[in-house]
Amino acid sequence: MIPDTRYARAGDVHIAYQVFGSGSFDLVLVPGWVSNVDVFWDEPLVARFLLRLAEFSRVILFDKRGTGLSDRVTDCPCLEERMDDLRSVMDEVGSEQAVIAGYSEGGPMCILFAATYPERTRGLVTIGSFPRRQTGDDFPLGYSPAETEWWLGYLAREWGGPLDNEERAPSLASDLRFRKWWARFLRAGASPSGVLALHKANAQIDVRPILPTIRVPTLILHARGDRTISVDMSRYMAERIPDATLVEIDADDHLPFGDCADRVIGEIEKFATGKHVVSQIDRVVSTVMFTDIVGSTRLAAELGDSRWKDLLAAHHDAVRRELAVYRGREIKTTGDGFHATFDGPARAIHCAGAILDSMRNLGIEVRVGIHTGECELVAGGVEGLAVHIAARVADLAEAEQVLVSQTVK
Repeated sequence: MIPDTRYARAGDVHIAYQVFGSGSFDLVLVPGWVSNVDVFWDEPLVARFLLRLAEFSRVILFDKRGTGLSDRVTDCPCLEERMDDLRSVMDEVGSEQAVIAGYSEGGPMCILFAATYPERTRGLVTIGSFPRRQTGDDFPLGYSPAETEWWLGYLAREWGGPLDNEERAPSLASDLRFRKWWARFLRAGASPSGVLALHKANAQIDVRPILPTIRVPTLILHARGDRTISVDMSRYMAERIPDATLVEIDADDHLPFGDCADRVIGEIEKFATGKHVVSQIDRVVSTVMFTDIVGSTRLAAELGDSRWKDLLAAHHDAVRRELAVYRGREIKTTGDGFHATFDGPARAIHCAGAILDSMRNLGIEVRVGIHTGECELVAGGVEGLAVHIAARVADLAEAEQVLVSQTVK
């Protein structure tokens, strides 16, 4: 039987999800590029894959915002907003901790979630995934900018048909039933303009700086003959995620419910049902922000003690108001500035912009520095290299400027 489709709220966005199975632990399956939780069940191969997972777990399946049955959004979602989708669905169904499994483009978001919320991640599984989609000066894997542009043109011309079926599932290339379902699944997953925006956003994904910060059990699965995402991508991640287990599957399909389905299911079951040791969480990935009033010493001298004290109080109230709006956590005040953390870089950037706007109304110039990295949890705050880097970035910022590190981008 097809599970009921329900909706969770992630801010103002409705996220479609399904829950099925009655295993002893939760498993969140994060789809790749596009999805549709209803149409999944129309293809027997996919239905069998999902039901096999449900034999040993309670499966939580959802459509990311902008895809499938979830709300279509005007702005292309970033990884942080996709993390909100996952967390909101988990909250809605009462899942305090789960194995987070993502295939293809779903993998990077799972990596970021595991690093940001290790206490809610029983284990991390990536399937045919990647840390970065495009090549770079220090990253020879992936697609070149020219190949990305070609692919965008191909999408614009061919969306609506069984796009890239031969590459993503070569074992099913001659299966007419599957090809028809694949075409319908893609159409039900996103509109033509929506999928172009999604692909452009996915091309900017880069979670490489996050890989060494993962502190949860990690399983990396990849079909050795994958033509869509090279197995070298998973080898790269396995070398950088501490104690990660890499399993290369002797298969050719990129899609996890193709010729590698039995092995994928078996490896996940073995990974997830083994002895689970809950370790104390003392490190998380956070976005660290420092703010600073420009020329505070000169301004205090010009205003005098009483007026400066009043202005500083108004400054503190305004900053704390914006921190509350954007879910920032005040660590401490630094006299004429603030040290705060966020569970995502986008919120920190929006908060910084709002702080600048508030300060203009008070006649104050501020500068802001932001960095994302692994922080050590200590009583009442955070410590570590990421904190020092964020402070250094703030020192380099100019008046009325929000300066961010490359990791934040």
